[in-house]
Amino acid sequence: MHYKGRVTGGKKLNLPATLPEGYHTLTLTQDEQRTHCRIIVAPPRCYEPQALLEGKKLWGACVQLYTLRSEKNWGIGDFGDLKSMLADVAKRGGAFIGLNPIHALYPANPESASPYSPSSRRWLNVIYIDVNAVEDFRLSEEAQAWWQMPATQQRLRQARDAQWVDYVTVTALKITALRIAWTRFAARDDAQMAEFRHFIAREGESLYWQAAFDALHAYQVKEDEQRWGWPAWPEAYQSVESPAVKKFCEAHREEVEFYLWLQWLAWRQFAACWDTCQSFKLPIGLYRDLAVGVAEGGAETWCDRELYCLKASVGAPPDILGPLGQNWGLPPMDPHIIVARAYEPFIDLLRANMQNCGALRIDHVMSLLRLWWIPYGETADRGAYVQYPVDDLLAILALESQRHRCMVIGEDLGTVPVEIVGKLRDSGVYSYKVLWFENDLEKNFRAPGAYPQQSMAVASTHDLPTLRGYWECGDLTLGKALGLYPDEVILRGLYEDRERAKQGLLDALHKYGCLPKRAGHKASLMSMTPILNRGLQRYIADSNSGLLGLQPEDWLDMADSVNVPGTSYQYKNWRRKLSASLEAMFADEGVNKLIKDLDRRRKAAVKKA
Repeated sequence: MHYKGRVTGGKKLNLPATLPEGYHTLTLTQDEQRTHCRIIVAPPRCYEPQALLEGKKLWGACVQLYTLRSEKNWGIGDFGDLKSMLADVAKRGGAFIGLNPIHALYPANPESASPYSPSSRRWLNVIYIDVNAVEDFRLSEEAQAWWQMPATQQRLRQARDAQWVDYVTVTALKITALRIAWTRFAARDDAQMAEFRHFIAREGESLYWQAAFDALHAYQVKEDEQRWGWPAWPEAYQSVESPAVKKFCEAHREEVEFYLWLQWLAWRQFAACWDTCQSFKLPIGLYRDLAVGVAEGGAETWCDRELYCLKASVGAPPDILGPLGQNWGLPPMDPHIIVARAYEPFIDLLRANMQNCGALRIDHVMSLLRLWWIPYGETADRGAYVQYPVDDLLAILALESQRHRCMVIGEDLGTVPVEIVGKLRDSGVYSYKVLWFENDLEKNFRAPGAYPQQSMAVASTHDLPTLRGYWECGDLTLGKALGLYPDEVILRGLYEDRERAKQGLLDALHKYGCLPKRAGHKASLMSMTPILNRGLQRYIADSNSGLLGLQPEDWLDMADSVNVPGTSYQYKNWRRKLSASLEAMFADEGVNKLIKDLDRRRKAAVKKA
């Protein structure tokens, strides 16, 4: 009880000792007063698939979905490509496909393409809809007439053949096609329409306001292309509760329904990919990625201004590679509001992202403990850490993980506070081990057998160079050209460090039998070859990690990165496609021999463990 600002002991209340796992509400009644308190009973650990509990060593492909090429897509990888690739990976022994965040972005502003700066993390990116698989597109005479026009086919070919995703063209083509298909769907009075209405009713306000935002955003951009997000809209539309927004939604009801329909299509197609996983009995199937935050001007902040601290941004403190730190431009969730709402925002976020998948990767998992907050208008070095209720968040994570049968992987790169390492491990969260970072100050690389079982091993990530890019120092060369390293001393040190790392890595490849004895022993004289490429992938395939993520970019021996941290307009981030189509890649003898070799070594790693 509270007395003069102090908390003093009151009567003890004995709760039932057998409360089941889940969410409970405790209600205390005294006279006419009622007080409510949420009680959460959580399991000690997150879910783990039976295959991992049995000691199996699983592998999968980690893809940036938009980079996929195919003979039928519209210039960007889509859910149809994902469904096809799942079958190809499954037939070759893979257990999953790992995805970039597929969160909702901005149909009205397609150039805002970063999957890690979404409009909302609760809904899907409708650009991934496979238009050819939409029944009302196939059956609409008007849609088919438009699709067969020479001008349409020419734009499709250009978008498909381009080396970089042309988001403006692709979005325009897909939205045009889907608007025509929507006209046909809207006239339905059948089971599909009933399913659509049920989806809207089930998902409630969150879905409705996502669609309303997209419709209003499209309207605002027509008025003025500079209205990139709700902070740039007329003031009357900046609040979701304003009379102007209500009036707009009533006057443009069909437009809002169109965007509701797009979310339904995306949800159905992604669910169909999950069904494919089940048909192949994949131990994990799909592995989703949860971004650390949302963009300032998107649907999630527009719908819930109280939850987000719009006068701050999250990022990273200064380090040797970034003396000024990093500012990611993402407003943080207010930990006090999360607690005051009995953790509902966090619970809803997990539930939305644990649907139709067997694993969830949490980007910057340290955010469960703390985030680097930067005051609005300040540089990143002027920030400070803000703490979050880590124990409660991990308990909820374990509960939702078990309920959804969805394992959790925590991206724990960068500055990792000691106090969270054990908490994550004890909670059953798998660590994230990147080959490039698994070495000591002397550049002695961690032995494959020394990787922790409760981890996922990868050679690289979307923020790091490919195998060829790393070996050729392409990332450093590009960074210099883009002006990322104005200090020549630091840049020279990075080159020297890379050469030492390459030698240490080459020594390790020989030591652990990943290269033939005839292969070179001096890294400075050794160029990237198919043998070296295979050796590097063999090294992590031999690891004791329960999970292994392989990049198609490395199967194809690509050099260019998909993202260069610290850049925006200087580099075409989130646009570089794979160098071959799915059909060509999985028909390639060299790729198939490589995958077969890695699959065999994963099976052998079980015996070594």
